[in-house]
Formats: sequence, C-alpha cells, structure tokens
Amino acid sequence: MTLVAGVDSSTQSCKVVVRDLETGAIVRTGRASHPTGTEVDPQAWWDALLAAVHDAGGLDDVAAVSVAGQQHGMVVLDAQGRVIRPALLWNDTRSAGAASDLIAEVGAEEYARRTGVVPVASFTATKLRWLADAEPENAARVAAVALPHDWLTWRLRGFGPERPDLAELVTDRSDASGTAYFDGERGEYDRDLLARALRRDDAAGDVGNSGVALPAVLAPGDSRPVAHGTPDFPTHLVVGVGAGDNAGAALGLGAATGDVVVSIGTSGTVFAVTDTPARDASGTVAGFADAAGGYLPLIATLNAARILDSVSALLGVDHVELGRLALDAEPGSAGLVLQPYFEGERTPNLPDATATLFGMTLASTTRENLARAAIEGLLCGLADGLDAVRGQGVVAQRILLVGGAAQNEAVARIAAQVFDVPVVVPEPAEYVALGAAAQAAWALSGSRPEWHVQVSAEPAPDHRPVIREQYAAHRAA
Repeated sequence: MTLVAGVDSSTQSCKVVVRDLETGAIVRTGRASHPTGTEVDPQAWWDALLAAVHDAGGLDDVAAVSVAGQQHGMVVLDAQGRVIRPALLWNDTRSAGAASDLIAEVGAEEYARRTGVVPVASFTATKLRWLADAEPENAARVAAVALPHDWLTWRLRGFGPERPDLAELVTDRSDASGTAYFDGERGEYDRDLLARALRRDDAAGDVGNSGVALPAVLAPGDSRPVAHGTPDFPTHLVVGVGAGDNAGAALGLGAATGDVVVSIGTSGTVFAVTDTPARDASGTVAGFADAAGGYLPLIATLNAARILDSVSALLGVDHVELGRLALDAEPGSAGLVLQPYFEGERTPNLPDATATLFGMTLASTTRENLARAAIEGLLCGLADGLDAVRGQGVVAQRILLVGGAAQNEAVARIAAQVFDVPVVVPEPAEYVALGAAAQAAWALSGSRPEWHVQVSAEPAPDHRPVIREQYAAHRAA
C-alpha cells in the first residue's frame, strides 16, 4: 500500500490525514492546536505540524506530503531566513486603512484588472502596507514574503534560519492569488503592486534584481524534494506544491466546473470551480485561482453558524432541537425574517450593521418560526453570495453544502428550498487536509486522483421562492 499525507494548517489547528494512494481511504489522522489571536509566531505552526505528524503516527511509511493552509497571512523573513515579526493572519483587521489607501492610489478597477481582487484587510498586500507605515524598520529588513503554507513547506523541506535559501520558497497559484499582487490568469506576480504595498522601490523588477524574494509559483501537480532530511521529514518524501485552504477543500471535495461549494463555519463562504477568471471591481467576489489550473471565484460572509448558536441560546435549545422546531414551521416562517448581521457583514459590505428581526406579529412570533427564520436568514445570506458569484458568469449546477451545520437535517432540507439548484451534503470530513493529500498523490503519480466522496444527504429539490423574496424585501428596506 502506497500512502500519501495531507496537512491543513488552519487558523485554529493543524490536521494531518494519511490516505491510501489507490483508493483514497483514510488510514490514520493527527491533530494539534494553534494559539488564538490574529497575529501568531509562525514557530507555533511549525511546532503544531510536528505534533500533528507524531499524532498521525509519523511519515516514515508515507511517500508524499503536501501542505494546505490559511490564506493571506503575512510571513516576512530577513536575509538570514529569520521571521522578522509575528505573522498577521487573514482575520487581523488593523490593515483596513491600508486597504483603503491602496485602492485610492491604484483604483479598484485597476486592481481587479491586474490581480482579480480588490484589496481588503485580509489580503497580504494590505498587511505589507501596514507594516511599511507602522513598523518601517521591520519593512526595511524584509528579504522575502511568504504565506503560511509556503513557509511550512520550506521548513519541512529542511530550510530555515540554519539553511536560509530564500530561492527555495515555493507556492501555488491558489494561495498566491490571495495576496493582491499576483495575476492568476497570467500566472505572474505584479511586482509594481508589491513595491507599492511595501513602499520599497527595490521590490519591483524581476526575481534576479529584486530586493524582496517571493515564492516560485509551481504548477498543479509539481513537487520539490526534501533537501535536508530530519527524523520527521525524511529525504524520500515527495513534497507537493501546497494550496490555500479553500482551493484545498475544492480538491478534497472533487469539485469540478458547475459545482458551487457553500461552507457553513464560523463564517460562511461560497466559491465555484470555473474555467475563466473573475474580475469584480466592486470587490464583492474575489477572483482567486484554484489548485487544479482553473479559477475559484469566492465570496465570504461574517455570519454563519454563529447565527444558529445565538438563536439556539435564546430559545434554550441545542442545534438538533432548533432544527426540529424549524421543520415544524412553514417555509417563509409566517412572514418572520431574520437579517442576521450579528457581527456586521462583509457580503454585503456593512461592517457596522446589526441583526434585525422583521415581520413580528402575534401570529408569527413563535419558537418554531424564529428557529426557521434563523436558518432561512443564514441560507439567504449565502444565496445572495451565490447570486454575486453567478454575476461573474458562473453557472451553478450543484451545491456542495459543507461545514458542521450542514449535517443538521433542517439546514439541509431548508437549503433545498432556498437554493434553486440541487443540494448535496458530503459526509463530514477534513476536506482541506484531504485535498492536500490529493495534491500529494498528484505530485507522486503525475495525475490528479479520482477518489470517491461519500454523501450523507441529498435532499429532494423543493425550491420555495417566497423565502428569498421576503428576505430581499426587508433587505432592501
């Protein structure tokens, strides 16, 4: 049996999944926690990776490994390969002002044309501008900029302060496309935008004459060897190129053109696999690349599973009972509509908004209707995201509904009423790590594996337009 391993270095934890190359069956897994906060010393990620590998039984019998990770995070290195300061994560918002400054200097349409995205606080370029303005002495020391998965891949191949070969940094198009200085269509960095972000003229130009190294962007299925082996990462390992987390999940789900992934976590995401890039000057849809040679237009919402947490707590029930109550109410919740902007909202961009409950009457204000309104509100927000993605030319033929809340029967059934295309709920799994393992298999065998994804539910299509019509009416108000 030939084994391959995938790593998901996410915001909260590091997961390792070991799979059989031939069948994709999961052989063993491991996990370790990450520290909380929006800035983290990357050493903590490295320590967690080692712990998760040990928890998974080690990699001595594994032939290939690949790392997927949280997107956008800023890892800055000096000329000796040392981390200059703690990494700013995607959810660190201190660079919001920097994002506005970059848009004012370059223009939203120009950013969309050149990179497929419009800067927001989560993207790497805005964090580099924040660094240049807030910590100019650190910005002057930057010899290389990496993303979390790039840095981890570099380290497991045997590089670091003890072997500071910055030319050995590698990445893939999916993660590079979340920096706001890379064009996924051309497959090239826009070094003028990098230089502007970092306020460093020497960051412009090509790799040979630039004062700032960027990871080489490898093609899907490419690999690099472990250059300097350790007991944890022996030299026989083939190391895949890695990916951003959403692109890794798409690989793990086997998503193809026509599939739209709707993920319900703490926040929500809607992304599609397409053959053509998205360039949305409004910034609503991020025109990312995927990890298989295509594109991954994506929107994100701030409010998702926490909507159910909040309403469950209000009603004094768990999520299972919330679902039972919701299914006892009629579609449309008798006119009760929850606009669920509990934490403001990103899509639409309303950072100071709050949640609002509309349509309260003596007849509509019941526990059942409130439970259903919570689920309908969550799903309508994601359906608005699907509309935005469709506005970029995406044709949706199937919804892949993932995340912990997707396993709730009521969420799945109501999703089939909110969305106007068939809904499929895959079995719960670590799809980012599974996608990284698929990438490792691709690097080892030379072709993308076709592993079967188990389905836990496939609710019958039951589109009820009244749900979104009511939601849209109150949203407009």
